[in-house]
Amino acid sequence: MNLKSLIKDTALYGLSSIVGRFLNYLLVPLYTYKIAAASGGYGIVTNLYAYTALFLAILTFGMETTFFRFAGKEGEDARMVYSNALRIVGGVALAFVALAFALLSPIAGAMGYAAHPEYIGCFVLITAMDAFQAIMFSRLRQQHRPWRFVALKMTFIFLSIALNLFIFLVMDRIPALQDIYHRFNDGVGLIFFANLLCTTVVMLLFIPEMRGITYGFDRALARRMLAYSWPLLLLSLVGVLNQVADKILFPSLMPGEEGMVQLGIYGACVKIAMIMSLLTQAFRYAYEPIVFGGKDKESPATLADGMKYFVIFTALAFLAVMFYMPLIRHFVAPGYWEGLGVIPIVMAAEIFMGIYFNLSFWYKLSDQTWWGAVISGTGAAVMITVNVLLVPKIGYWACAWGGFCGYGVSMLMSYFIGQKKYPIAYDLKTIGLFVLAAGALYVLSLVPGWLWSSMPVAVSLAVNTLLLGAYGLLIYKNIKTQRI
Repeated sequence: MNLKSLIKDTALYGLSSIVGRFLNYLLVPLYTYKIAAASGGYGIVTNLYAYTALFLAILTFGMETTFFRFAGKEGEDARMVYSNALRIVGGVALAFVALAFALLSPIAGAMGYAAHPEYIGCFVLITAMDAFQAIMFSRLRQQHRPWRFVALKMTFIFLSIALNLFIFLVMDRIPALQDIYHRFNDGVGLIFFANLLCTTVVMLLFIPEMRGITYGFDRALARRMLAYSWPLLLLSLVGVLNQVADKILFPSLMPGEEGMVQLGIYGACVKIAMIMSLLTQAFRYAYEPIVFGGKDKESPATLADGMKYFVIFTALAFLAVMFYMPLIRHFVAPGYWEGLGVIPIVMAAEIFMGIYFNLSFWYKLSDQTWWGAVISGTGAAVMITVNVLLVPKIGYWACAWGGFCGYGVSMLMSYFIGQKKYPIAYDLKTIGLFVLAAGALYVLSLVPGWLWSSMPVAVSLAVNTLLLGAYGLLIYKNIKTQRI
């Protein structure tokens, strides 16, 4: 694999994921400084977006990966594959909307939002449109059209930022709008209406891509696609459960106002750790088309190189976040700082998840996707068990350790089973070198804090900058000598 090519593609697709999501993450300070931690308002945001992620996985049911697999196969008509995917996902999304709105009040009551069923209605529409758009975004990636991909993603981001700034900085100052602002949990509920509007705008901009639905429908192809995708549904479902089950279960495991307060603190601090998730997603956007449809597709060397680069650069991201935490912590309001201790645990869990994603190609390329369901299901079971047992005792710390254990188990299972089913010669020596180096540098960064409890922030940042430079130098030397 060409490292420069991979970095270039990752940068292009990552522009919308990293830069765009970073801009969107600038809303987190707005939320945390305007929504008091003690109010539990940010807990509502965390809880409902967790449900959205879960149902998005259900509504897409692995069809993104299925689309890439079949569109890249010799003898398959990529246009027909695209049309089939649009029709299948679109039909499921419409059925979901009809059923959810028919039972909206009972569903809202069961979720604890009987006073605001409109919140649930917003998320039903958002999730359905996001699922349909996911296929069209995949088509853009498959056609190597990163600039349109980026433009659509950024349109959503900038419009969302503008609306949220208006909600929290302007509405409460306009007498005619104050009643609306306070009616929806002091602006919290309006976040969801803003999201719905932004998603609708992007849907309208996707009209040219929607015309692909007219390419036709091949029943035989649809059956083959569904046969490939149904294990991915379970795989995707349990994968998302690993990410959001803690946030969905938390209000039940720690009921009452205290539960929502803790969930809000955890949800805000986890946003800092999600930079690792953004890097993984950007890498995936560039990497999947290469593996499934590029000239190096299905090459063990491609898979091995991808793993190596992923570990090296995610370790760099981990160090950067942890080394500059004295500055980064201001990303959230001081009322949320008590939860900052979970960040290294959550970031490590995200690295495990990214490694597991890279390992997962063995069962996707060998069409044994049911293995993914088994492995991810085991990881989800571990994560849920940790949460159920420990949330009542240690609160949100159980959420962090649950993800760490769940992703860790999935990662190890996928590696050892994969080496028997689809052996790949991963460069474990180089990977191990960079992991040990990153771990050692992180421990060194903690030493001054152990020795001097009141070390000036400037001194700490200077020391950590030198340590980060040492890791960067290690990468540079290995690239220069062509060891990586």
